[in-house]
Amino acid sequence: MNLKNKLDYSTLKKLQANIKRVFFYRVCGTGMGAAACLLKEKGFVVEGADSNFYPPMSTYLESTGIPLYKLEQVTQEFLKSFDLIVVGNVIPKGGVDATLIEESGVKFSSFPTAIGALVLSDVNVIGIAGTHGKTTTTYLATQVFENLNANPGYLIGGVMDSRPSSRLGSGKYFFIESDEYDSAYFEKISKFRSYSIDNLILTSLEYDHADIFNSVEEIKDQFRAAIPHIEKKFIISCDYIAAVELFNEFSDGNKDRWMKYGEKSEIGPKIISSNENGTTFQVTYNNGPLKFETNLVGRHNILNLTSVILYALTEGFSHADLSKAITNLQMVKRRQELRGIYNGSLVIDDFAHHPRAVELTLDGIITQYPGKNVHVIMEPNSATARSAIFQKEFEEALSRASSVIFTKPTRPTSVKNVGDLDIYKIIDHVKASGRPGSVVGNLAELMIEIDKIANAQNVILILSNGTCLGLWESEFIKKLSH
Repeated sequence: MNLKNKLDYSTLKKLQANIKRVFFYRVCGTGMGAAACLLKEKGFVVEGADSNFYPPMSTYLESTGIPLYKLEQVTQEFLKSFDLIVVGNVIPKGGVDATLIEESGVKFSSFPTAIGALVLSDVNVIGIAGTHGKTTTTYLATQVFENLNANPGYLIGGVMDSRPSSRLGSGKYFFIESDEYDSAYFEKISKFRSYSIDNLILTSLEYDHADIFNSVEEIKDQFRAAIPHIEKKFIISCDYIAAVELFNEFSDGNKDRWMKYGEKSEIGPKIISSNENGTTFQVTYNNGPLKFETNLVGRHNILNLTSVILYALTEGFSHADLSKAITNLQMVKRRQELRGIYNGSLVIDDFAHHPRAVELTLDGIITQYPGKNVHVIMEPNSATARSAIFQKEFEEALSRASSVIFTKPTRPTSVKNVGDLDIYKIIDHVKASGRPGSVVGNLAELMIEIDKIANAQNVILILSNGTCLGLWESEFIKKLSH
């Protein structure tokens, strides 16, 4: 590797006055595209390239006027016209792309470093981190503060109806989904460490990303490196042991600065009632109970919303204003998204691929659709989900499903020193409890199983962070009614 032109956060911040033209290498990823739009909104000249361009990000990039190129059009001579190359974390070390960038002679950085130094260093940043709920909570926070007329900025790593994935806002509040994943092949630290975070909301913390981290302790180390640089508020879930350990390690006794929320806390939330139309719940703040009503359903959604409410309360927003601001909130696509009806069955798409997220999502759907049977289709797609690390946990997480269909992984796990998830063992466990279970290896087999369970009494809940054997790209979509 030739890293002499790599810029870290502090160096790029010092050089920002010299940066005018910025090139995003692999621009069409959700994070990269959103970052490119932020830099353009900030006033930089931004262009980008990728191997393929897919909606909705490609469409949005084009609408902003960012020139786009295919990777084969990009040469060293072309790159030399830019002051900075922002490198996507999909680019592997030692590959053709990495060599081209390193030998161009142009300064380069990761996208977390670029937006941290060039966009976020002079705004009030609220980083929303955690194993689960980052995307959803960031979107909820954005909507709530928009409803409070606060004109927030945001960067959300998901797709939403009728809005881009990022916006600069007024600067007083900037909500950013704060991922613990690596920043780039040359920057092996969690993305959130470069985001100039002033406030931290930690929704959850447990072991994940086993292809990068060997233990939850290694993930905690990334937070340990970031927390001393966060100067304002910490709002942390107490429902996760690792999160509580960080709280106990760093909190200074200042209750205005450090707060714990969750089902195990005095603050709550405490759910009073819930049905398919919404949830009534209570939060205790400054020793007083505050009652709220929202259209959201499911414990995890109420927990995520509570973290946003607490931050707003600490910022001086009133109970009355917050009550109005949370009544009608939208969800990110692929988070409990009702895609349509198939042969009478509601078909719901959700990104869940960690056992805790699977359990919480399933509980939420059961609450939202009382009286219906919820049948789960599970695609273990991520490296961690394909591994045996959560073998027992997946069995337990799926215990309330009326039936379970597993898709056979198309490749072995990349997690070192761990075997593959035994989906047949999980299905045997399902069958032993008297529920139907099956394994499918291709789209045709999956459609046969879907046809068996599709009727008006059933909900089909599809859990995958991929395409579910191509289901979401198949003719099945055209057969859904709305």
